[in-house]
Amino acid sequence: MSRSGARLRVYDDLFAVEREWKRLEISAEGTAFQSFDWLAAFIQHVAPSRDIKQAIVCGWDLDGELLFVFPFAIEKKGPIRSLVWLGSDLCDYNAPICSSESLTKFCADNFDLLWAEVIALLRSDPRYRFDLIDLQKMPDCINGVKNPFLALPVFPHTSSGHLVELGTTWDSFYAAKRSSSTRKRERRQLRQMSDHGEVRFVRMREPAEIETTLETLFRQKSAWFARTGVANIFARPGYRDFFRELATDRGMQDMVHLHRLDIGRAIAATSFGLLWGTRFYLVLSSYTDGDLARFGPGRAHLHELFRFAIENGCTELDLTIGDEPYKFEWSDRQVLLFDYLSASTVRGGPVVVTMKALRQAKGVVKTTPALWSAFVRARALLGSTRSKQPQLQGEHGNGGALA
Repeated sequence: MSRSGARLRVYDDLFAVEREWKRLEISAEGTAFQSFDWLAAFIQHVAPSRDIKQAIVCGWDLDGELLFVFPFAIEKKGPIRSLVWLGSDLCDYNAPICSSESLTKFCADNFDLLWAEVIALLRSDPRYRFDLIDLQKMPDCINGVKNPFLALPVFPHTSSGHLVELGTTWDSFYAAKRSSSTRKRERRQLRQMSDHGEVRFVRMREPAEIETTLETLFRQKSAWFARTGVANIFARPGYRDFFRELATDRGMQDMVHLHRLDIGRAIAATSFGLLWGTRFYLVLSSYTDGDLARFGPGRAHLHELFRFAIENGCTELDLTIGDEPYKFEWSDRQVLLFDYLSASTVRGGPVVVTMKALRQAKGVVKTTPALWSAFVRARALLGSTRSKQPQLQGEHGNGGALA
C-alpha cells in the first residue's frame, strides 16, 4: 500500500484489466473517451502505425477492488519519448476514470503525493522511460467534481468543450433556446426540405446501412476539412477503421449511436455520438454541401439529436471540443480544458520549451478576434487551393447518394 492510500500497479496491456475496468465503468466518474472499448479500438486500429507502449496505471484498495485507472502511454517520436494519455488524439477529453470515493479521497485530497508515486512507479521500469510529460485536453471538472490533475501546473488548452443542459421536453427546450422569429424561420426551412422528399431522422443499426452512413460521413467531413484547410483526420492511418469498429460492434450499440437525416433518397446530414450515463456526446457530424445545404440540414439534424437525447433520459448534450459559433449559441457551460507539459530529462527540456511557446502563441491567436479571423481566412484559402488539385485515389469512399 502506497503512502497515498492506494496500491498502484502499471500494466502494458489494457486487456489485462478488462473485466475490472468495465465493472468500474458502471458507477465510475469519467468520460466516454476513457471507456475500455473506446481505448481498445484505438489500440487495435491506430496504435499499430505508431510507436506506442501502453502504461495503464491502476489503483487498488486492500480488498483488491479497482479504484481508478490512469490510461497513459509512452509515445516515441524521433528520439523523444513522451508520457501521454492513451489515445489522446481521438479523445476530446482526457481524464482518469475513478470511483466516486477515490476521486475525492485518493485523488483530490492527496494528489500531489499520489502523482509523485505514479511517476516513481513508471520510472522504476525501463520499459516506461520518458523524456517529457504531455497531458492534453484535461477538463476542469469530472461530472461536477474538480479534476485532480488540475493540481499540476497546467495551462489553458487552445480550445474548449461546450455542454448543453437539456430540458424535460423538446418543445420546452427549443422554445427556451430559440426566439419565436428564429423558430418560425427554421420551420419554414424544414418545409422547404420536405419539398425535395420525405425528411427522416433515423438511427443506423444494420451493417449495410452503417457502412453507407459512415462512408457518407467520411466523405462529407473530408470535403469540409478541404474547404476550411483543416487537416483531414480520416487520412490518418487507422482512423476510419477505428470509427467503423465502434459503429459495427453490436456489443457497443447501447453506447455508440450513428444517425443520419435523409431527405428523400439523399443523405443530407450524419452524426456519430456516444451515450454515457445521462450525457450524450456529439463526436462527429457532417452535412451535404450540395443544393440541400441552403435549407440547413445540419441544423435540422442537430435539433433531432437534442430531441433524441431528451427522449432517452439524457440531462446533458456535450457538443465536445471546438469553438464553432453554433456551439456558443446552444451551450450553457463552457468546458475549460488544460494541458500539462513537463520535462523529465535534459533531452526533453528544449522540446518542452518549444512546445509550450507554440501552444501559448496559438492561444493568443485564437483569443484575439482579428488574428483568429485572419488565420481562418488564410487557412480556408489554402484549403481551397489544395481541394482543386487532383484527389488521391481512394480518398473518398463509395457511400450513400447526395443531392
